[in-house]
Amino acid sequence: MGISLNPSTILSGQGIDVSSLVQQIISEQSGELAVWQGQQTTLATQDGLMEGMNNNLTNLQTAVAALADPLGALTAQAATSSQPAVVTATAQSSAIAGTHQIVVTSLATTGTLYTDPIAAGADASFLASGQSSGDIQLQVGGAGGTTHDIPITQGSNDTLNTLASYINTQSTTNGWGVTASVVSDASGARLALFSQNSGSTGALAIVNNSNTTLNFAAPVGGTNAVLMIDGVPFSSSSNTVTGAIQGVTLNLVSQSPGNPVQLTVGPDTGQITTAINNFVSAYNTVVSTINTQYVVDPTGATPAPPLESDISLRSLQSSMLTDAAYAIGGNSGLVNLASMGINMNNDGTLTVGLSPSGQTFAQVLSSNPRAVQNFFQNTSGTGFANNFNADLTNLTDPTEGPLYVDLAQNNAEQQDLTTTINNFQTQLAAEQTQLTQQYDAVNASLQAYPLLLQEVTETLGSLSTSATTDTTNVSNPTLTSGL
Repeated sequence: MGISLNPSTILSGQGIDVSSLVQQIISEQSGELAVWQGQQTTLATQDGLMEGMNNNLTNLQTAVAALADPLGALTAQAATSSQPAVVTATAQSSAIAGTHQIVVTSLATTGTLYTDPIAAGADASFLASGQSSGDIQLQVGGAGGTTHDIPITQGSNDTLNTLASYINTQSTTNGWGVTASVVSDASGARLALFSQNSGSTGALAIVNNSNTTLNFAAPVGGTNAVLMIDGVPFSSSSNTVTGAIQGVTLNLVSQSPGNPVQLTVGPDTGQITTAINNFVSAYNTVVSTINTQYVVDPTGATPAPPLESDISLRSLQSSMLTDAAYAIGGNSGLVNLASMGINMNNDGTLTVGLSPSGQTFAQVLSSNPRAVQNFFQNTSGTGFANNFNADLTNLTDPTEGPLYVDLAQNNAEQQDLTTTINNFQTQLAAEQTQLTQQYDAVNASLQAYPLLLQEVTETLGSLSTSATTDTTNVSNPTLTSGL
C-alpha cells in the first residue's frame, strides 16, 4: 500500500503531519515483525502444552512406580478382626496370609500406689512426731526391679506437695519412670503414684517407710497382658503386641476370656484397588491430553492444534499404547490388563470393567492376588509396571526425553526470534529518527511556501510595472522645437 499526499493541502501552508507520515512508512516496513511475533506466540503455546504433558507424565510415573515397588501397595497386607472391640491389628508387607484365633484373657496394666488421706492437707508435714527426717524406698518393676531411695528431710520434702515434686524431678532427671500427683477429697489429701510403663515392668511397691505417718495402700496393677494365639499362650508388658504373628501388630482393646477372636490376614484389597485406579486415571490424563492435539476440523474453519504436527508427540502416543498393551506369558491366564478387567477404549484410554470371564478386577484380585502382583511386578523385572516404569524413566528424562528435547529446541528458537526482533526494532527506531528529521525539514519548507510564493509574486509584479513604464517613454518621445 502506497503513501499519498494531498497537494492542495500541503501547498496551502498547513504542511504535513510528520508523525503520521513517518509512522505509515515504518508500518509499511515492519510487516515481518508481526510474523516473528506470531511465531513467538505459537512457540510459547507449544511450550505450555509440552510442560503440561511432562507434568502428566511425571504423575503417571509416580502411579506406575507405586505398582512396581516391591514394598508398595501391591504387596500391602491387611489384618481384619471379627471383634474390633477386643482386638484390632495392622499388617506389614512381610505378613503371611492366614487366619488366627486370639483369646485376650487380661490386658497389660500400669502400676498405681495411693496413700491414705491426710486430713491436715497437702502442705502439712507427714514426719512422725519428734522426727526431723525419714526414709521411703520405692520399688519399680516388681521384686526384680529397681528400688529408689527417697530420703525425707524436714522443710524440704516432708509434705505431699513437696514429695510429689521431688519424685517427679527424679523421674525426669534419673528416669525413675514414675509420675506423682496430689489428689484431694472430703477426707483430705493423698499422694498418688503412677507408673509410666505398663506390665510387670511398671509394678510399684513401697519396701521401706521409716519415721513418716504415710500409710500406703496395697499396690494396684503392674501386670502383663495375657492372651492366647492359636492355642499358644503369650504374655506382653504392653497392649501393643508385636512378634506373636509374623508381620502383624496386635492392639489389645479389651479383655474377653473364653471368647476367641478371629483375625484374618491377607492382601489389602483397598490399597491395591486404589493404586490401580490411580494408575488408570494418570494414564488416561496423558492419553486424553495427547488426543486433543489430533482433533482436526475437516472444514478447516478452526486452526490445527499447536502440536498436531509434532513428531515427538506422535512417538509419545505410540509408546503409551504399546506400554498399555504389554503382556507376559503364563501367570494363570493373567497375562495383560484386559485379562484382569482393565480394558482399552477406542481412543486409547483405559476403563476398569470386566475381564473376559466376566469378573471384576476386585474379584480377580480376590481369587488370585499372587498372580495379579506377579503381572505388575516380579523379581526378574519383567512385569507390566517394571516395563512401563523403565519406559517412563526415559520419556521423562530432563535431557533426553522427547518432549524435553522439543522444549529445548523451542527455547533456542524463541531466543533467536527475540534477538532478531530486538535488532529489527532497533533498526526501525533509528530509521524513524532519521525520517522524522528529514520530513521535519520538508515540512518547514512547505509551511513557508505561501509566503515565499507571495514574495515571488510581488517581485514579479514590480518588475512587470517597471518594464511597462520604460516602454511608454520610448514609444512616445517629447518633440522639441528646431527638429
